[in-house]
Amino acid sequence: MSTRTAAQQRQEARQAYDAFLAACPARELLDAISDKWVSLVLNALSDGPKRYSDLGRIIAGVSQKMLTQTLRSLERDGLVSRSVTPSVPVRVDYALTDLGRDLQLLMLAIKSWAEGNIEQVRVARETYDARSGG
Repeated sequence: MSTRTAAQQRQEARQAYDAFLAACPARELLDAISDKWVSLVLNALSDGPKRYSDLGRIIAGVSQKMLTQTLRSLERDGLVSRSVTPSVPVRVDYALTDLGRDLQLLMLAIKSWAEGNIEQVRVARETYDARSGG
């Protein structure tokens, strides 16, 4: 029996993750980060910490419930940190962690792609709908 180093064991564990498999933990993470509110919150925090009310103003259409759930989920996953400053009223700020900043770069690229290509997508949708009678 050969002995494996800790680095080899970690590499084998990484290779064992396959998001195409239903039981893969990476699939759960992909599901969490593919939510539209997650993308918008991460992008809203890209230029620094924000208060809850600031995030609610920046992200049009998000309900208080959804914003709260999204922030809690991001905090739980280690992507966002929450800091409380004791004052009257209490000040709560949300900021990206290092892990969150890493993901935010990808989300910013997706946001930019969507903004830059929406017209082409609209044309494709219209063409498809006309062709399929939808």
